[in-house]
Amino acid sequence: MDCADPEASAAFWCAALDYRITERDETGVAIAGPPSSPAILLIGNTDPKRGKTPIHFDLWPTDRDQADEVERLVALGATRVDIGQRDVHWVVLADPAGHEFCVMQRVDPAV
Repeated sequence: MDCADPEASAAFWCAALDYRITERDETGVAIAGPPSSPAILLIGNTDPKRGKTPIHFDLWPTDRDQADEVERLVALGATRVDIGQRDVHWVVLADPAGHEFCVMQRVDPAV
């Protein structure tokens, strides 16, 4: 993910996802969670954002309800975003770098 401040973005996403920093160099910071989860590379880039973020995360909290997760992420530095959503069951937030992501209601798949 491109971001102006890879260290700040890494701090936010590590706290949000319970990840850790695994590598860093002059181009950016890599973060990762458990071995079975994807790693994320945060690359320094100061080009202005143009339009809708082409990729975003949909987060489903597993240990708290949606409202508590939204408040936790806002306390970490996320902001609420209005992208024209109406009466939907997710909440749109943006990380400190401006990348939109959604917090879904917890939905357990059918057994």
